[in-house]
Amino acid sequence: MPRRSLVLANVGEEMNRERPRLPAVLVATIILLAIPRPSRGEPTEWLGKLNLSTYPRVTMPPEFSARTLDGGTISLASQQGKVVLLNFWATWCAECRPEMPMFEQLHRQFAAQGLSVIGINAREGAAAIRVYSKELRLTFPLVLDPKGQINALYGVIGLPTTFVIDRDGRAVARAIGPREWSSVPARKLIQELLDEPAGLKDPR
Repeated sequence: MPRRSLVLANVGEEMNRERPRLPAVLVATIILLAIPRPSRGEPTEWLGKLNLSTYPRVTMPPEFSARTLDGGTISLASQQGKVVLLNFWATWCAECRPEMPMFEQLHRQFAAQGLSVIGINAREGAAAIRVYSKELRLTFPLVLDPKGQINALYGVIGLPTTFVIDRDGRAVARAIGPREWSSVPARKLIQELLDEPAGLKDPR
């Protein structure tokens, strides 16, 4: 099934009000409304406690391939079979900063079990990102998106925005704005998704 664009923001939702702000995009694309629709097999208790919006069962996130800060290349397709936390952020984003050490903790705790934490920067150069990464001692992949193409593909208009993708490559949920990713509900959510083998859960 072809992958479709995701709806990632509602103009009525709280967004980071730091400058610069990202423009609204994807006006002409196919939009899938992110109406909460829990299904069998989803860890709905933890989704609710984190105040995450869920996606319809067949929602597939857009594919991307891009360069990382360390000079490598990463794609969403290469993460098949893993649980993915896809975080959109920027160095100027005040609400992004507290999340980054939390993502680093999750990366260190769950990477061996199949969690992939990926940070996609919003329109900044490698030099600024490298200083930021070194300061916070980040070791998970940081993706360069200097023209905002991946941000546009995902319809991101507020930072931070985070997507949860399961082992089958399906979009599970999204968070617009910061969350307590080091909290018990976040860890329970990730562990339950990791415990579900790819291809064996009910189709979403």
